[in-house]
Amino acid sequence: MKNAVRKMHPVQRLGWVTLVSVLLLSLGVAWDNWGDQLGAPADHKAVSAQATEAQIAQGRYLSLAGNCMACHSTRGGTPFAGGRRIDTPFGGVYSSNLTPDPETGLGRWTPQDFWQAMHRGRSKDGRLLAPAFPYNHTSVITRSDSDAIFAWLNTLPPVVQAQPAHTLVWPVGTQPALAVWRSLFFEPSPFQADPTHSAEWNRGAYLVQGLGHCAACHSPRNALGASGAVNDLSGGLMPVVNWYAPDLTRDTESGLASTPLPEIMRLLRTGASSTAQTSGPMGEVVQHSLQHLTEADLQAMAVYLQSRAQSTPQPGPKAATPARISLQVATQGSKVYERQCLQCHGEQGAGVTTASGEVAYPALAGNRAVLLSDPTNLVQLVLYGGYGPATQGHPRPFGMPPAVLELDDRDIAAVLTHLRTRWGNQASEVTPLQVNRIRAAQGH
Repeated sequence: MKNAVRKMHPVQRLGWVTLVSVLLLSLGVAWDNWGDQLGAPADHKAVSAQATEAQIAQGRYLSLAGNCMACHSTRGGTPFAGGRRIDTPFGGVYSSNLTPDPETGLGRWTPQDFWQAMHRGRSKDGRLLAPAFPYNHTSVITRSDSDAIFAWLNTLPPVVQAQPAHTLVWPVGTQPALAVWRSLFFEPSPFQADPTHSAEWNRGAYLVQGLGHCAACHSPRNALGASGAVNDLSGGLMPVVNWYAPDLTRDTESGLASTPLPEIMRLLRTGASSTAQTSGPMGEVVQHSLQHLTEADLQAMAVYLQSRAQSTPQPGPKAATPARISLQVATQGSKVYERQCLQCHGEQGAGVTTASGEVAYPALAGNRAVLLSDPTNLVQLVLYGGYGPATQGHPRPFGMPPAVLELDDRDIAAVLTHLRTRWGNQASEVTPLQVNRIRAAQGH
């Protein structure tokens, strides 16, 4: 055989080597994605025979911690019946039906099937799931928590609602393409407690890295849509929705290193604190998930997040370099501010605080959100308004009306430049082109 290969023409030899390499690579990818099924344990016990009231209650709580309903429910539809379209840079993905309907939901699934979906990102029939479902994060959770969630889902009324077909561009949604992607970027990450930290810190790490799936937003994504590791909180631009998720390890972006722990907890629980307010995607997380968590879990998350920020080396202070703003931009920005912003945020950008100490309209002077190097969130807020979540601890949040139909790109660029260069603020100019790109990305 070796002699036959040696006698081949170099092109033929290259072809054979390439073919063998492709076959070996294909076998490796197949083993990586389905090889564990060869030794998968049988588990066909009915959940109803095992689940206790405490387990079911725990499952409901964990589903809130994971914000499962947000993706697995359509607007105005039956909760957890799926069908919501999740847009990605590669097309649309539709969420699955999590109710116990035997034909279109989880009615024929076992706890092992559900665990495989959570831990391996693989459906009951072995089909690989699209990574819009953050199975890198759900792989963190324990088997007992997976079983509890499944037990609770089985108490829901069954709903007949088939999952619509994904509209991903070819070949992104095909099983071979998903298998290669997963071999490159997915590895189950069961939680391992860090013995050098407290039980509370580890509980916070478990929630942040697992069901909270914070890195799904707060880490950068590469060209193929892969986010960072489950503990990567270095910030990044969220694709499609076009919001910038701040770097949670950098105090200048998140304030987590210097903010008192009770204020971090307050922000997570209510969506507002004495120094910050949530809006956009984070506001939805507070609305549908975080406000329902226990004080102990909120404190654990706050302890972990603050520890990560405090243990990350912070860059030294930079010498302030005033942006060179043309007289025309400065004048235009000042006029727009007086007309649109001054009444709420004040002549000196000091904001308004109610008699009870609640921040009605945040200060703009020294505001971390105003000073972010990436102005995307500011543009989004001016275009589409800024409204915090309505929570039990903050039931009537103040808001900012949208200006998408009132201000053009030059007006928005000028007024944001005004905010970023007044009252001691030192940040770069916002250009009309930047505003135009963000407006165009949202289809307005």
